[in-house]
Amino acid sequence: MKLGAYTACLHDQPLPAALQTLRELGLDSAEINSGGFLPPVHLPVDDIRASQDARDEYLGLFSAAGLTLTALNCNGNPLDPNPEVGPLHAQDVRDSIELAALLGVKRVVTMSGLPGSDPGARYPSWTVEPWHSVYLDARDYQWNEVGIPFWKDIQARAADADVKVCIEMHPHNLVYNPATMERLATEIDATHVGAEMDPSHLFWQGIDPVVAVEHLGGLIYNAAAKDTRINEAAKLNGVLDDRFGRVAPDDPGALSLGGSYTLSRWPERSSWDFVAVGRGHDVDFWARFLQALEKIDPAMAVNIEHEDQELDQLEGLRFAAETLQTAASRVS
Repeated sequence: MKLGAYTACLHDQPLPAALQTLRELGLDSAEINSGGFLPPVHLPVDDIRASQDARDEYLGLFSAAGLTLTALNCNGNPLDPNPEVGPLHAQDVRDSIELAALLGVKRVVTMSGLPGSDPGARYPSWTVEPWHSVYLDARDYQWNEVGIPFWKDIQARAADADVKVCIEMHPHNLVYNPATMERLATEIDATHVGAEMDPSHLFWQGIDPVVAVEHLGGLIYNAAAKDTRINEAAKLNGVLDDRFGRVAPDDPGALSLGGSYTLSRWPERSSWDFVAVGRGHDVDFWARFLQALEKIDPAMAVNIEHEDQELDQLEGLRFAAETLQTAASRVS
């Protein structure tokens, strides 16, 4: 099993420096952004397309650092009805499959996407609990008219390229839990579309990631290491806590998510927070998680995704790496 990190949290560093940071932490895998919500800062797309020499030189940076490039990541919303977002993110998925094939990388990580509720919708609409039939109508449109046709095409492209597309089960997407992951795989007869097992979004939904791993089995192709802490406020407001605030595109520190979209401001006294691996769940959990993944694929990559707002880049990565390495040492 390879332990590494997704380098988006190191986009302020040139790629060689970012890779050296990972190596100094004792990691041996790297996942690089290739579009979607974030630009491909560490991926020279034009150069990679241009020549085999450029590709060899790029991959040589990883070899020199003692690392393997295990995945490209283009998390975004390829089904967004906003013409400034959806088509661009969808093309990023298609391009990432092409680029992964050129580089000999066998994994592309992304999200399933979320359409609008109907053909005239302007905004994505997440159907959470369709207790009312209108939400079933919306869900049928989203899956049958938008999601399944798009993903059948991606399945065909991925199979042709012999690249596995790994979907992060993320709320505000069609695929956000094992049941929806299985539905998509069944609907598109998946052979090259499966799951990226990121436990952080499962935790706050009340899903046990180890149970999910054991259930999905060989449908899991890649994994992320990101933790979630459930806070005391969840006892009052639950985990579906909507007290997020607006961040204008021109605000200092605004993180663009495409078009005029930005990452929202996190609630004060939030119901849950993303934290470094080990700050939400202990080493024993992470050992069980790694062991469950190893049973599926002993060579699977598990890449840290650092989004702990209470720790800086290096502090968070170091804490997560040490937790994972300790957990891995307990896997028999």
